[in-house]
Amino acid sequence: MANPIHSFHMPVMGTGFTIDAPLKVAKYGISSSISLVDDVFIEQMRKYHCNLSSKPYTPITRDTRDCRAERITSYLNLINELVTQQFETLQRSNFEPGSDITKYFMLLPDNTALKELYHQMLSEKDGRKKKLLQDQLRELIRPGSIDVNIMTKLDRQPLDNSGVLTPPEFSDAMSALRGYAQSKLESAIIFSAGINRKLYTYIEKFNDFFMDARGQIRKKIILKVSDYRSSFIQGSFIAQKGLWVSEYRIESGLNCGGHAFPTKGQLLGPILEEFKNKRSELKESILRLLRKALHKRNCAEPEDMPDMRITVQGGIANAIQDQFLMNNYGLDGTGWGTAFLFCPEAVNMDDDTLNRLLVASDDDLFLSDASPLNVYFCNLRTAPCEEKRKARIDEGQPGSPCPKGFLTWNSEFTENPVCIASRQYQKKKIEQLQSLHLDDETYQNEVKKVTDKACICHDLSGSAMRKYKLANYEKSYPAICPSPVAGYFSKIVTLVEKVSHIYGRMNLITSKEQPNLFIKELKLYVEHFKKELNACAKDPSSKEKKFLNEFKNNLMDGIEYYQQLFPIMINETQDWRDKAVEDLKIFQEKIDLLVKTYQTVFSPLVSS
Repeated sequence: MANPIHSFHMPVMGTGFTIDAPLKVAKYGISSSISLVDDVFIEQMRKYHCNLSSKPYTPITRDTRDCRAERITSYLNLINELVTQQFETLQRSNFEPGSDITKYFMLLPDNTALKELYHQMLSEKDGRKKKLLQDQLRELIRPGSIDVNIMTKLDRQPLDNSGVLTPPEFSDAMSALRGYAQSKLESAIIFSAGINRKLYTYIEKFNDFFMDARGQIRKKIILKVSDYRSSFIQGSFIAQKGLWVSEYRIESGLNCGGHAFPTKGQLLGPILEEFKNKRSELKESILRLLRKALHKRNCAEPEDMPDMRITVQGGIANAIQDQFLMNNYGLDGTGWGTAFLFCPEAVNMDDDTLNRLLVASDDDLFLSDASPLNVYFCNLRTAPCEEKRKARIDEGQPGSPCPKGFLTWNSEFTENPVCIASRQYQKKKIEQLQSLHLDDETYQNEVKKVTDKACICHDLSGSAMRKYKLANYEKSYPAICPSPVAGYFSKIVTLVEKVSHIYGRMNLITSKEQPNLFIKELKLYVEHFKKELNACAKDPSSKEKKFLNEFKNNLMDGIEYYQQLFPIMINETQDWRDKAVEDLKIFQEKIDLLVKTYQTVFSPLVSS
């Protein structure tokens, strides 16, 4: 697996923010990810970019038997074709101020062989030698990867046009996988949100995911994971199919954007330490399974076994943190998502939503219950979708019209599944609650749980719909799902500025607070711990007690780990190290106080 040009990647952001990010950044060697959730929106984007680039467009309608997969394939092929054209134009451009090829090399990290060769070319006085160096540079550069993302939990089994349940291979996740597999892309597919055994088994049907005789893979597999154990389980399952996971992409459980999947109190630092210590063990164990699988399939081992990358994302705010993570844990790369929301050159943001984000305070960024998947969802209180959700409640019409239905799974009141963010479901659920004659406080709390749900599968494309003025964009109410790191930035920046910030050539942080991803994540986990305690404090079951004690022990172990780590983080100032250690004491005291306060949860286990 060829090393990427840049040490960072742009993760998937919603369904719309990075839907065409490759057209903005791939020609400069930057890898980004496209969400495959919303094929209706993908088809709209294909029409838009066909018209923009004067290419023929033939609609793929819902009447097409495999319309979801075909829409995805056609869109990815279009993006691939356009990026190829962009990159070839860049390669031919002159090495002069303002040209794309000059920008390509300006963006590169310093102290790399390619950047040094570029500087050598700039300082060369001999015209013939300078031309040879320029030709060499043109041959060495390559575009960033056009990756795709499937959230494995989004695997609805849709009905066909006659109302009959479609076969399993037409589920949303399998159709999306098929759409990518049949495309011309040579890139990677990212699986997020946990294991989906049916989906992973389905990968076997497509040759591009298998390595060739030289160990090369046309379509690589990346797993977004929260800890070492999940990596080992998923990597092993995939290896038993004769397939290889090329990258394990570790994401903070809470200090991230989009959907949040909290661990049982396991913090990012200890998780990375475990990966660091067990990296060789992980690779060798999974390689053994892969070799056995290849033997069963009567496939020869390749000449060179594939590489395995370990990367991290979630909460990284500055170059000091980025370099510390890379160096201390031996990582191969980092992911920068939310910070790019302030860079219109790289992502899709309509002016109104961007302005709301620019002035957002820390209190405006919160972990919500908006997702119909019943998974925590990072949210912005002032986002248009949140305002519309509240307005519908005030008007006595809670719930969304549910224009797309990608999150339909509940059949409590209907024969066919519906989304719990839909008006249809919320009306029925509230009527049911009214019939139970609950006390007012309980009733209001239960109603809030129902009406907190929002139509994120549609609204996450709203900002792009507004920006490009797609069909019915006037009726879109954009959702945005930034991580807490958004609170550190408050100005619009260029792509050159954003990349320079990542590599430490400039500092774009506008917050007075000195950010640290470890402390920020710990704060979020202590708050989450308290929330979990509140939820079951009156009459905790033995299972809940076991979970909360494990949560507490993991938090305390994490604090102890950081107490050893922070004093030796020499890239930070002494003042920062002193404050960080003091912060750890404060969080330790908060946890001790919670343990005392919720004795019904901890006392029996502590005394046993």
